[in-house]
Amino acid sequence: MLKKMWKALLAILGMVVGYGAYQLTSFIALQQGYDLDKHLSVAENAFIAAAFAIIFGLIFYKLAPVLGRRGQKAATTIETDLKKASNNEVVFTAVGLIFGLVIAFLLSGLYDGIEIPILKVILNIITYMLLGSLGIVIATSRGREIWQAILSSRREAAVSSGRHKADVAPKILDTSVIIDGRIHDILETGFIEGNIVIPEFVLTELQHIADSSDSLKRNRGRRGLDILKKMQTEFGIEIYNTQDEKSLEEIPEVDIKLLKLAQIMNGKVVTNDFNLNKVAAIKGVPVLNINELANTLKPVVLPGEDMILSLVKEGKERGQAVAYLDDGTMIVVEDGRKYIGQTIKVTVTSALQTSAGRMIFARPAGL
Repeated sequence: MLKKMWKALLAILGMVVGYGAYQLTSFIALQQGYDLDKHLSVAENAFIAAAFAIIFGLIFYKLAPVLGRRGQKAATTIETDLKKASNNEVVFTAVGLIFGLVIAFLLSGLYDGIEIPILKVILNIITYMLLGSLGIVIATSRGREIWQAILSSRREAAVSSGRHKADVAPKILDTSVIIDGRIHDILETGFIEGNIVIPEFVLTELQHIADSSDSLKRNRGRRGLDILKKMQTEFGIEIYNTQDEKSLEEIPEVDIKLLKLAQIMNGKVVTNDFNLNKVAAIKGVPVLNINELANTLKPVVLPGEDMILSLVKEGKERGQAVAYLDDGTMIVVEDGRKYIGQTIKVTVTSALQTSAGRMIFARPAGL
């Protein structure tokens, strides 16, 4: 039924086009000095017009199956492209199309002097199609640059009027820092400014960890999901949908994808992953490392200071014992193995600060 309706519609369209072709032919003949109205009777003109309409109607009717397949294929292609297109591209396309149609509307006034209606219609259709397509092409290829130029001009205007405020880079959380949990406490203090971004692929990784067959990983994943839910409830943090970013689709590694997103958003990655910190430094992506922050906030211990420690286990080297401060800092006590299990007074000999943490070396007081 639909196929028959499609063929009938195309046949009607073909007849309209055929009549338009007859009108155009009459106009061309008149320009050449041959007036069909004078040389042919009304019945003959009507017969010729009907012949044009029938011929074009039959042509369109026969082409209906081919045009139908082509149209269906084109519709499928458009649908696929729309699914892959980002929200920004859709907006730029719509804006470009609107601008192109507005310009076409203004130019269509130039055709008012044309006496042949069908020719006027054809020219209008061509004008609208050309300028609409041109608007889409310009918007999709140069839209982002134009938008950035607009934002830059607005920022410059704000600076000149004295109302400019420095932009705060968004903070993008990785999986490790969510599982760690200390980020929630840091957010409560208000030390982190700007938008907090949790990419959708980070949530997916958390879900995979929470579904792991390994009990340790499973518990860590569930802890991360609980902390994420808590942050959403208390701070209104939303999951950032990254499906619109085509440049991220072909990147399988979560860490590299995270750094790429930070480059796209001009943001900073918040992590406690030592290796991610190193890769980010190579790629020039700013990183806020929670472990580095914690090490920085630890109390400074200077050589020569005394402290009371409980020695809990043997060290790696001969004669060494190990103790821990309340914040987890490890202290290696030389010649302290015989005091394991005891609480003694020690004297700090040196402190070693690294990006992975801090180590303090000491020896029993009086030795």
